[in-house]
Amino acid sequence: MKILIIEDDEAILNMLKKGLEDEDFVVDIATNGEDGEYLASMNNYDVIILDWMLPNKDGIEVLKDIRKKGVLTPVLMLTAKDTTDNKIEGLNSGADDYLPKPFSFDELLARLNAIYRRSALKGSNKIIIDNIEIDFDSKIVKKDGKIVDLTAKEYELLEFLLANRGSVVSAEMIQEQLWNSEEFISSNVIQVIVYRLRNKLSKNLIKSKRNLGYFIE
Repeated sequence: MKILIIEDDEAILNMLKKGLEDEDFVVDIATNGEDGEYLASMNNYDVIILDWMLPNKDGIEVLKDIRKKGVLTPVLMLTAKDTTDNKIEGLNSGADDYLPKPFSFDELLARLNAIYRRSALKGSNKIIIDNIEIDFDSKIVKKDGKIVDLTAKEYELLEFLLANRGSVVSAEMIQEQLWNSEEFISSNVIQVIVYRLRNKLSKNLIKSKRNLGYFIE
């Protein structure tokens, strides 16, 4: 997953960034509401982690404004405001889930995975395409009932294409999704990963449109 964290508490921000990157997520950060809203509006993320109390513009304002702009990215709101009225306000403003501070990282991770599945994978934890089965809970891929050994990037690309099933995904979108913006990858890395997936799963599973990108029907 590619995550945007909008949080001004340096300790919490560093903990979340390190923890999520250790889980092989790609993480962008913002430390105030205005910068967070800009990133949320300009980039594609799987989930946004949004603090309520932020400099320049609070999390509720950011949430309402990105929803007005048509940003449908799932939002997990973090806040010390933990009354029922606060939760209702956050959810009614467009949040998909609400986690009071202090929180455990394991619970946050579980909630991220849950709202990602509900959104990107439309609530389905398993997809079967011909003789290929993808289980999103266990991250296990099977072909003809036998487990296929995929690298982390191969699985991430497969999951990303399935989350955008039926739509062409450009190489630029794939690079943005699977790698941090600071990382450099050579121009043929994505082609190599697609080639390997086709060989391991099916040559017809991932289709391409010349000069446009890749897709799964």
